[in-house]
Amino acid sequence: MIFGLLSMQVHAAADLDVNTPAVAAVKASMQNRHQLLSPHYLSGAVGLTADGFVAVKDAGLVPLSQRSALTALVKDENADRAKLYQGIAAANGHPEWEGEIQRTFAQRWIDRAQAGWMVQRDGQWARK
Repeated sequence: MIFGLLSMQVHAAADLDVNTPAVAAVKASMQNRHQLLSPHYLSGAVGLTADGFVAVKDAGLVPLSQRSALTALVKDENADRAKLYQGIAAANGHPEWEGEIQRTFAQRWIDRAQAGWMVQRDGQWARK
């Protein structure tokens, strides 16, 4: 598996549910945005990438008048995801774990994605 031994150590040692004020603020922002992104996940316009971010998979599924708003949502979501990974690593006292935490969340989000969402595994997009 991609994670290797270090990833197993991060799984065992890192508190992925740590809830500092900074992490809580990012989670709240992501939760609020999820309501706006959800229809786009369901349509297949937006998907979960293998590296723990979201991407516009098929802009053609979104009316032209809404595409710039969707692009902004995806940009904001990805910025928050980067802050989340960094914040959790810092809260665990191991900023060097950021990459492993990101990979762990990437897999977790793909595994927990709803049926019908687009997910990226091994560089390939597929409907879950």
